[in-house]
Amino acid sequence: MFEAHFQSFEDRGEKGASAARVAALRAELKRRGLDGFIVPRADRYQNEYVPPCAERLAFLTGFTGSAGVAIVLNDRAVIFVDGRYLVQVREEVDAQVFAVEHLVEHPPAAWIEQNLPAGAKLGYAPWLHTVDGAERLAKACEAARASLVATDDNPIDAGWTDRPQPPRGAIVLHDLRYAGETAEAKLMRVRADIEKADADALVVSDPHAVSWLLNIRGSDVPHTPVALAFAMVPKNGRPALYVDGRKLDNDIRHHLEELADVREPADFERDLIALGKAQRAVRLDPAACPEAIARLVVANGGKVLRGSDPIVPMKAVKNAAEIAGARAAQQRDGVAVTRFLAWFDREAPRGKLTEIDAVAALESFRRDTGLLKDVSFPTIAGAGADGAIVHYRVSRRSNRRIAPGELFLVDSGGQYEDGTTDITRTLAVGTPSAAMRKNFTLVLKGHIALARAVFPDGTSGAQLDPLARQFLWRQGLDFDHGTGHGVGSYLSVHEGPARIAKLGSAPLKRGMIISNEPGYYRTGAYGIRIENLVLVTEAARVADAEKPLNAFETLTLAPIDARLIEPALLTGEEIAWFDAYHARVRDTLAPLVDPPTRDWLIAATTELG
Repeated sequence: MFEAHFQSFEDRGEKGASAARVAALRAELKRRGLDGFIVPRADRYQNEYVPPCAERLAFLTGFTGSAGVAIVLNDRAVIFVDGRYLVQVREEVDAQVFAVEHLVEHPPAAWIEQNLPAGAKLGYAPWLHTVDGAERLAKACEAARASLVATDDNPIDAGWTDRPQPPRGAIVLHDLRYAGETAEAKLMRVRADIEKADADALVVSDPHAVSWLLNIRGSDVPHTPVALAFAMVPKNGRPALYVDGRKLDNDIRHHLEELADVREPADFERDLIALGKAQRAVRLDPAACPEAIARLVVANGGKVLRGSDPIVPMKAVKNAAEIAGARAAQQRDGVAVTRFLAWFDREAPRGKLTEIDAVAALESFRRDTGLLKDVSFPTIAGAGADGAIVHYRVSRRSNRRIAPGELFLVDSGGQYEDGTTDITRTLAVGTPSAAMRKNFTLVLKGHIALARAVFPDGTSGAQLDPLARQFLWRQGLDFDHGTGHGVGSYLSVHEGPARIAKLGSAPLKRGMIISNEPGYYRTGAYGIRIENLVLVTEAARVADAEKPLNAFETLTLAPIDARLIEPALLTGEEIAWFDAYHARVRDTLAPLVDPPTRDWLIAATTELG
């Protein structure tokens, strides 16, 4: 049987321990003269995926999702999660201890304004909240006639006696053939932006930006090859990299010291204080930078210039080498996924496969490429009702057999040096119901509408988002997650600034790689999602067009389960797109797979029209 190397199936949540841990936190807060404390799911770098030593939200509440916030007061506690996790949070969190609120519809600031007693002191850790986030919390406390109080250390840590040590993953260089641009050239671009902003220095607080800027990668965070580090880029002079020196071997250190001063993390606060005392103007991104950094500069006489991180849009627009790498990674990954789909189609109808079996098999097929560095996130593999949990993660406790008559949703990805992948397929096990086929086809219609979109340069993701939802909306249906997110180049599988979502305000630019993943979820029954990655490209020229036009090139290559399609619901243009996509999948992958998989692939990509 297959074995998973990059992901675990152990139950990480500690639901039964949360009552005692909340009680211990309340005792610690009382000792400090605080009436409550805010617990975000964040580390000091504001990462989506955090190292074990920063999993304070999971330690306190039992919730293991990637987005959430808890507030603990003397007499009540609440946890906020978005729509992806509303089912998961109720399974992982003790309802006797924590009430559940929707992170978007009723955010923490609104809850604080309505529930924090007048005169209360609400504690927070400035390293774990962005500048903008801390200001929202302070404003909410003021509206409640209470106060927000910064803590020097985190009171949760006082009761976390077995807290893991910070990670020390080795740093490696990201080869220029994959990066496509030298670190020196990137630094020149960033310095030009600093000068334009009339700043003395730029604080680079996001490890993804640090890793991209200096062409390095690391292994400090699960599934995302970043090195946890800060950087400072002055308008004039050498930049500084703040990183645990134990992560560097002599050759890597020598290479980096040709680019920047390599300093220890403890030096970062000292240098921020020095910039403040010298009354320097320091630029930082208030939406991403920890508030503690701004406090250190301002408290010592410096000036903070607010502005979006200039590295973020640079990193999001892929150069020619990164695009070529993405295409190669998608083709390689498509071979692995197609081998899995053929295997699954043979094995699942027997009724013996479990969700864990499927996850392990898919990872094994990816490892067979010989180039897999990691999965890009823990595989989401949900059979039947588990598929309706948007970010379901199978564990040994929740694992179940995949039964005939069910849908199986599998969302997965790989990290390769030349690119990051993310793909979702929904598979029929046996004969699907008419309702399954109808809803799958509605989702497919939205996926095709987005894939075929032609739009003016500068169009935002929010403007395109309705294209993917329109067919569900007409039936009174919807999905409670974004339609697409940016994807990094051997970096995070979730990358800003662009996203296709109701609140996606950033314009889509040529060279961005974004997911196209509409879905539908019937709680307690099944989930449907169809996801490909797409590249923003220049559209075919249109006569008399008054604006430059963009389009999407679909990068992901793997069959979509045609057994779930109700062809009568598709237009001729939609069928033509689907058949052309399957023809490209077949022509590209058939020469690269083994004969049994090739036979399956040819049958799976038969024309609908």
